[in-house]
Amino acid sequence: MPLDIPPPVDAVVVTAARLPAPLADAAFSIARVDGEDLARASRVDEAITATPGVSLFRRTSSLSANPTTQGVSLRGIAPSGAGRALVLLDGVPLNDPFGGWVIWSQLAPSAVSGADIVRGAGAGPYGAGALTGVISLRERDAGGAFELARAQRGEVDASGDGVVKLGQAQVYGALSFQDSDGYTPVRGPARGAADTKTSLTTRSASVRVDAPTGLGTLSVRASTFDDKRGAGLAGANANASGDILSATLVQAPRGRRPGWRLQVWRQSSDLFNSSVAVAANRASTTPANSQDRTPAVGEGANLAIRLQSGALQWEVGADARRNKGEERERFRYLNGAYNSQRTAGGETSVAGVYVDGAWQAGTWLVAGGLRADHWESRGGYRVERSLITGALLLNETPADRQGDLMSFRLGARKTLEGGATLRAAAYSGFRPPTLNELHRPFRVGNDVTESNPSLKPEALKGLELGFGRDGATGRGEVTVFWNRIEDAIANVTIGVGPGTFPRAGFIPAGGVLRQRLNISAIEAVGVEGQARREVAGVVLRAAFAVTDARVVGAGLAPQLEGKRPAQAPIWSATAGLTAPLAAKLSLDMDVTYEGKRFEDDLNSRILSPAAKIDARLEWRPTPHARIYLAADNLLDKNVEVSRTVDGIAGLDAPRTVRLGIGYSY
Repeated sequence: MPLDIPPPVDAVVVTAARLPAPLADAAFSIARVDGEDLARASRVDEAITATPGVSLFRRTSSLSANPTTQGVSLRGIAPSGAGRALVLLDGVPLNDPFGGWVIWSQLAPSAVSGADIVRGAGAGPYGAGALTGVISLRERDAGGAFELARAQRGEVDASGDGVVKLGQAQVYGALSFQDSDGYTPVRGPARGAADTKTSLTTRSASVRVDAPTGLGTLSVRASTFDDKRGAGLAGANANASGDILSATLVQAPRGRRPGWRLQVWRQSSDLFNSSVAVAANRASTTPANSQDRTPAVGEGANLAIRLQSGALQWEVGADARRNKGEERERFRYLNGAYNSQRTAGGETSVAGVYVDGAWQAGTWLVAGGLRADHWESRGGYRVERSLITGALLLNETPADRQGDLMSFRLGARKTLEGGATLRAAAYSGFRPPTLNELHRPFRVGNDVTESNPSLKPEALKGLELGFGRDGATGRGEVTVFWNRIEDAIANVTIGVGPGTFPRAGFIPAGGVLRQRLNISAIEAVGVEGQARREVAGVVLRAAFAVTDARVVGAGLAPQLEGKRPAQAPIWSATAGLTAPLAAKLSLDMDVTYEGKRFEDDLNSRILSPAAKIDARLEWRPTPHARIYLAADNLLDKNVEVSRTVDGIAGLDAPRTVRLGIGYSY
């Protein structure tokens, strides 16, 4: 009697629910950060910003940066606290729903298996917010890692993450903790009793379940974080917290069968941020304002359908996002107490549809995408009351606004002999203003910046030409580009203290009053390049970016004509190596240089050029275990990150030596 033998079944391999990277991306400028680069870094943002032209608003990393300055921008065109790049984790935006910045401490480096940095305005599946590009992070979906490190100034870093198989499903979990006594930004003779340490305590946790279903792979993820910081001035502190929930259902394309992704997510965040006024002799501080709460919620959904038909791959989709939040703040500190309170906020939304495609035949790849988006800013309000009498001091309800925008991208890549490629691209994109820019004024030291509920979206258009070459022992690429941001949002100086101004109130001596305005345009011309080569087992790497960005046709701010945007250096470069010193011992070393920046829009406060060396010695007693000794800012250089109107410079972290152990599987 014949045996009943079941037909063979394909093995089920479960990973996080994500579509493969679109073929179209290869026609544009992409820098990739792999898992090894991330594992060597102390923080995710440090690994990302090691690519020249990728920067946070200031030179400081998430070790000490205020949450509101951790927005990321690409190509150094015009860094911004809100950020001009879209940051995604497996398709879910990490940009804060109220301010647009990214709390990088919510992710341990080992939890991220890789990152694709797509330079140039986003179109196609990327949409609003990808003004200067997209940073697409991928969370680990195999193996695991644990790390414990101790550094100078009481710093402790601990993280662990890993995947557990449960039948055909898998569960991924991650925990991280960091604590630091910090360092004092103002050092030397200028330091006063008002100058304190930038302390840090941050915690994060996440869990993700990946499971096959009849419709495809389903990933459900939940994460939470809490980040507490001392700002380096007595009485100035910040606390950011938040949660993200997401569900993603993916059916990968196979042959002529379309693939698709359906994703929904919800992000909540809150921020406490207190600022102070500093006495002229830096002997003391006085409370200036207390941003007690900033509850905000972001919600979104996206749908993508992808089909491969011969040499043509195309994708159509739709996405929508909505952000709602407010800030609750006390200000005007007089006679030992806050005299006024403010509540301000509103709602923004954007929804769009797109088509994106790529055609590959022989040595040619041609790609293009077109988007149509509708944006709205509505329900805005700003109410100020006296805490002494309860009297209404200000009651503003700006008009709702809306508009429609088209954006595109078009690129072509030609493969030449010897592994060389030549490519060209043109693109456009836009970024709506954040709730923070629209509705919340803020103070740093004695400088005050007013909000502006009438801000319009920024729009970028650009061109680029690139040449690259891949060989058996290395690769290199160089790109020249031109970008123009129209209606650029900038903090524009409109008054100098001492004096009393409408809405802003009193500005002390040594302080300035700025307001967020749409200036006419910022134009940038630049060249960027990167190279990697292996010689006798030693991996050599180098990268550079030269970006000359200028304000043109200043419009509402003629005083800015021809000036460089604040915090935008012209020159930046890195060079490094990874060298085996013995069978189980290796050395990593990186040298970073950046030209001068300007602290302010008027280019009157100069931040000196900065260079530093980071080094790491690693011993691997087994293929899975490692022990390392690392030194950030090895030569203990003074790296200027801020400067007051009276010339007092704030500095980045001094030399920091770190000893750590890790295990990965």
